[in-house]
Amino acid sequence: MSFAHSVLAPWALLLTWLLSLGVIAWALCRRPWQALKNDTGLQHRWLAATVAVVLMWQLRAQAVDWLTLHLVFTVLMTLVFKAPLALISNVAINVAMVLIGRNDWVLLGPNVLVTGIVPAVIAGTIWRLVDRRLPDNLMIFLFACGFLGAALATLAGGLAAVLLIIVASNDPEAVYLAQEYARFLPLLMPSEAFITGMLLSILLVYHPDWVATFNDHRYIDMQ
Repeated sequence: MSFAHSVLAPWALLLTWLLSLGVIAWALCRRPWQALKNDTGLQHRWLAATVAVVLMWQLRAQAVDWLTLHLVFTVLMTLVFKAPLALISNVAINVAMVLIGRNDWVLLGPNVLVTGIVPAVIAGTIWRLVDRRLPDNLMIFLFACGFLGAALATLAGGLAAVLLIIVASNDPEAVYLAQEYARFLPLLMPSEAFITGMLLSILLVYHPDWVATFNDHRYIDMQ
């Protein structure tokens, strides 16, 4: 779920911009470009994945002109490239959506928040729990981080968007429609979870070294 046209109050736009800028500044402080500089293959995979997500975001349902429903893929990007690169990719994807006329510039902050930051935080938190608390098992990693993580991240991102509209919109119709849209979130959760889990399972079978959060020595060699 992301915003296409603004129905948010100016203070909410400013707040989400500042929050998004702060998180992106943190991602840049992690110096993720160092990994890209040292690995040509990673450069190609990251750029290809970013372009692929831009294309997939074109498949969207839009009943009103200011809110759209679509797959996000932030969880998959976070698991494959880790959060800093995934967030930079999300910013690039949202900028691309603005440039092709899908979204407004003023909504870049809110969209990065609901499609990038919130899902990445959920995915990172679940990965940390799996990595530190649960047994080293391939299926646990796949289902907890891939399927469950994607479902919960979709729910969290959608609820964040709905909450923003309820709190920061002065349009009663927009508030009502956002509440109605919230009912469709359970329909988005299985699709995002299935696609993410399926793609992650393919990567773990054929190219486990491509998944930055996956330790093939712990999860495969030591079993």
